[in-house]
Amino acid sequence: MIEVVRAAELGESYRRGIAEVFIDGFGPDFSYFSKDPAKLTDALEHALVLDLFYVALLEGRPAGITACTDGRQPSFRHDKRELRRHLGLYKGTVADFGFRREFSKSLPYAREGMASLEFVATGAAYRGRGVATALLTHLLALPQYDEYVLAEISDINTPALRLYEKLGFREFERTKVRHTQQTGINYYISMRLVQA
Repeated sequence: MIEVVRAAELGESYRRGIAEVFIDGFGPDFSYFSKDPAKLTDALEHALVLDLFYVALLEGRPAGITACTDGRQPSFRHDKRELRRHLGLYKGTVADFGFRREFSKSLPYAREGMASLEFVATGAAYRGRGVATALLTHLLALPQYDEYVLAEISDINTPALRLYEKLGFREFERTKVRHTQQTGINYYISMRLVQA
């Protein structure tokens, strides 16, 4: 059975497992800094704001994660010293600059009653078992929100896009990227679900 819990309720002892799921999902996006998942986990686990993450537990272990914010709060808050310690001076500095630019901005359309769902990821060992569906279904039932947004999903992440459409999300924005040759990504797609 899949249980969904706020990461802050699980506490710091679960941080490493949550970060491992994060890297399972997003490690390829950070491969410039390192191709070693353990090194990336060491470098980034401190940056996950546990108060804003929900965790799907399967067999008592973190199997999936999603941050749920108001579109203004950052769910990823890094310390440049930690990045430099684990990634080295040069790559740590590049990561600091890139993460500040990418992860500290608010959504321009954020409003009261809107939730921004961020960093949806399922651990590699748990894929195909309904983890992401259970996690998102739980979040879509939160009474304080009437609109949910998933911003900047890569167009090559077909399984995620299919899942979001199945849950009722619809595309509302498509942004061309400049790094297609390096990443294979052509567009970032943003989707929303408005509940009646």
